[in-house]
Amino acid sequence: MAQTSVLKAEARDRVGKGAARAVRRQDKVPAVIYGDKKPPIPISLNQREMTQRLHAGGFLTHLVEIEVGSEKIRAIPKDYQLDPVRDFLIHVDFLRVGEGAMLTLDVPVHFINHADSPGLKRGGVLNVVRHAIELVVPADAIPESLTVDLAGLDIGDSVHISAVALPEGAHPTITDRDFTVATIAGAAAAVPEPEEAAAPAAEEGAEAAPKAEGEAAEGEAGGDAKSKG
Repeated sequence: MAQTSVLKAEARDRVGKGAARAVRRQDKVPAVIYGDKKPPIPISLNQREMTQRLHAGGFLTHLVEIEVGSEKIRAIPKDYQLDPVRDFLIHVDFLRVGEGAMLTLDVPVHFINHADSPGLKRGGVLNVVRHAIELVVPADAIPESLTVDLAGLDIGDSVHISAVALPEGAHPTITDRDFTVATIAGAAAAVPEPEEAAAPAAEEGAEAAPKAEGEAAEGEAGGDAKSKG
């Protein structure tokens, strides 16, 4: 289960892009706490500490107890924005977590016992369909990860969500089918045939439209920030 850690913050008396830029000049990260039918609270956080937490992993799946003055607020990071050039945190959104709350989170999937898979021993390839699974989980029972056991799996076998152990009270957001998490594919299935790989690029790209760029983040993060959720 993910652990709750303490995060010290300072209340902000001003909001908006100008106020946020002033906070960043002090080596702090502007943030806001919202949700649970209460007014939002603008805060600022230590830039170095927040960067360390971000790169430590599990940033969006770990509860925090935010100390703002004498008040302690249980919350979870819900979204964050990075500077598109220097790639550092420029804004964080926190969601208040009330008693008995249920949260929707992407939980990473870990695979074990690769050496005990007959299919992998015979040269098969692990084809990961979902590196993370979106779950609805109790706030007090957020798993660090989900574990998939590959022992006994042969080429052609699949692992479906029904075979993955979930925390008590948790369920996937996809409920209309027993979706696939991973398969064991033959080595030939993972590598394109030479004639396919050598197909003229012009035939594939002539009518292809360029990918649209993502929408720019809005609000205090600034118009050119990139969002992570």
